[in-house]
Formats: sequence, structure tokens, C-alpha cells
Amino acid sequence: MKPDLANLLSEKHPLVLDGALATELERRGEDLNDPLWSARVLLEAPEKIQAVHLDYFRSGADFATTASYQATVQGFASRGLTIEEALDLIKLSVNLAKSARKDFLAEIPAGTEKTSAFIAGSIGPYGAFLADGSEYSGDYGLSEAALVDFHRPRMSALVEAGADILACETIPCLIEAKALVRLLEEFPGAGAWISFSAKDGGHTNNGEPISACAEYLDRFSQVVAIGVNCTAPRYIPDLIHAIRSASEKPVIVYPNSGEVYDVTTRTWQGETSCDAYGAQARTWLEAGADIIGGCCRTTPAHIAEVKKNFRQVHSG
Repeated sequence: MKPDLANLLSEKHPLVLDGALATELERRGEDLNDPLWSARVLLEAPEKIQAVHLDYFRSGADFATTASYQATVQGFASRGLTIEEALDLIKLSVNLAKSARKDFLAEIPAGTEKTSAFIAGSIGPYGAFLADGSEYSGDYGLSEAALVDFHRPRMSALVEAGADILACETIPCLIEAKALVRLLEEFPGAGAWISFSAKDGGHTNNGEPISACAEYLDRFSQVVAIGVNCTAPRYIPDLIHAIRSASEKPVIVYPNSGEVYDVTTRTWQGETSCDAYGAQARTWLEAGADIIGGCCRTTPAHIAEVKKNFRQVHSG
């Protein structure tokens, strides 16, 4: 069942999302140079995924986002897995996050402040399955109906496994968001946030105005938040304002660390400190964001800084 974000946010504002999973696994020694990306770790070292989730909860995150971003029936089939085996791995991503939550809650002393710990079932874009960079353009050449069919098995598995909310993230184009909302109607008890990837302060990676995307999604009750992720931090304030201008739903933002990926050298260039990221998060809060976290190259230390800055806002 979908969490009542409006009620949660009335009690605790802002909510804090976790940070990167895949790049954090890489930082801890995993080689993700693979079409399955972080989904490969579901096959080979699931305990490492659980450990990352636990560290994000410990850093102050209210959500753990599952390792299912690039976990699809079609992708696992290319490795020789059956449909049933693929669906079991997608469900495992939820169960690993649940286990991390159980361990985290067991660490909290009795009588301390109530802690939120939700499981967000990650649904990455069709282009992530292709692993050809098209997730950053949305130029798939697929119909809305074809996208519905592609996403159905994973969404079904995540709902069945008991994800609290669905994280439809890094969506580069409005047609894919429309497909996901249409599919969501098949699971009436479920809620999802829709988070786009953006190329500047006003447009999705495919070029649609983010305000038009927010206006379209605002009418659907199962869409519980609208936002952007996997986007440069410098664009976030303008994107928040654009979404706010077209929708009254909670706004979720989780940009990259600020580093830029060089596709030629396959390395990240530039650097942003955890302190700087936490300070930027305060500006996103002031711009109107309600749920704030991190995407590529952010770590539990980044999220701890975000949490610390929000405590300072409330205490100041």
C-alpha cells in the first residue's frame, strides 16, 4: 500500500532519500562494467546490497531504494535465467531492503524518536535495459503500449514482494511516464513517484518542458510525488520551481554528486564534497523540495550531511 506522503510530510519535513546504490557498490569494490549493472550484484553478492541499504538507513535516510533499477526479466533472460528466476531476483531486491530495515530498527534504542524506514521499489527506464545510453535521451522508438508491456513484470514483482512505494526514476521522456502511470492502474493499491532526468533547468533529457510533465501527472492520485534525479545539482532549483508551478504534489529531488561522467574514458571527472552537497540540499529545501536525497556518486556520508543540514534548519 502506498504511504500517505502528505500525512508523513506534515509530521516530518523534509523526508530524506538514500543515495547512490550502484556507484556505492563500485566504491566498495564491485565491478559493474556489465549490461546488468547493479542487478549483477543481486546474482553474485546480494549481501553487499543489504549492507549498503543498512548504511543509508544509519546515515538518516527515510527510504531504501531497491537494487532493481536495471533488473528486468529481459535482461536476466540474456544470462540464461528463466522468467521465474528473474522475477525471484527482482523480489529479492525488496527482501534485501526489508532485511536491512529490520536490522536498522533493531539497533534503535527504545524510546527514541520515531524513525521512518520505507522500501522504494526502483523501476528504471527502458533505456537502462538497453545499456546503450538511450536512457539519457528517451529516443526508444517504442509505443506507450510497448513500454507498458516491458515494465509490467518488474512492477508486478515489486508490488507482490511488498515494496512500500514504487520509484519510477531517471525517466527521460513523457511517453515513458505516461506508460508507467497507465500500468500503475493495474495495481490500484500501489503508489509511485515519477522522477525525470533533466538536461537543463527546465526540460527532460528528451526535451519536454518539465512543467508540462508535472501538469500531466498532477491528475493521477497514484502518483504521490513528482521530481528529478540523475541530474546536475546546479539545475535543481529551477527544476523545483518549474514543477511547483504546475503541480501541488510533493516534489522529490535526488541529483548526482556534481561529478560528470566521461563516456570516452569511462571515468568520473570533477568532485564535490559531502559538506558542499549538504549545503546545496538546504537550497533545494528552500526552493520547495519535500523529499531530498542523492543519485550517482553520492554516498552514505553525503546523506548524513543532508540530514545534518536539515537538523540545523529546524534547530535554527
